[in-house]
Amino acid sequence: MKTRLRFFTSFVFVVWFCLSVNGQDTIRTDIYEIVYSQLLEQPLRIKYQVLCPFGKEERAGMNFWKPENIHTSDNNDYKDNIWDKGHMVPASSFSCNEDTLYQTFNYLNSALQHQSLNRGVWARLEQFEKNLAKFYTVNVEIEVLFGDPQNCLPTGAVVPTGFNKTIWFDDKKIAFYFPNEDTTGKDWSDFMINQ
Repeated sequence: MKTRLRFFTSFVFVVWFCLSVNGQDTIRTDIYEIVYSQLLEQPLRIKYQVLCPFGKEERAGMNFWKPENIHTSDNNDYKDNIWDKGHMVPASSFSCNEDTLYQTFNYLNSALQHQSLNRGVWARLEQFEKNLAKFYTVNVEIEVLFGDPQNCLPTGAVVPTGFNKTIWFDDKKIAFYFPNEDTTGKDWSDFMINQ
């Protein structure tokens, strides 16, 4: 009887887990909207408006955190490899206060992003957005792209192949495609695309 009960309990857990991770979840906060795939453990689409171009809140000591009831990536997916916890909604653009900054450190807002891309051209483009927001209303949308076959880490998260990023300001629109790879020596303008 104990063996059957143990099997049944395990079976119920597996069925619940599979049902809960299929599909996509749309999460809206007061600073961003994210469509998230629990199956891929990655965001799929992100929308935000740069709110704090003059913000000064410090991020020192702030760590990524997991939301309740949503299966996301975690620290193990980023350990001992070339993948950074790439903020899709940039922390620096929401450094108004501790609360808005903290919201950007949610694993819902973290994509497996090549460290060179994240720390290089991506970061410099985020600074450009922030500077634009000193003069204009700046809206941003990011689409996280995945290849076929998918690059699934042993820890379970799937590595994106690239990122489409569109920025709107002053009745203008600029769009970019960034492959998720080493971009050392390049400028963010090298990744502009015509739409």
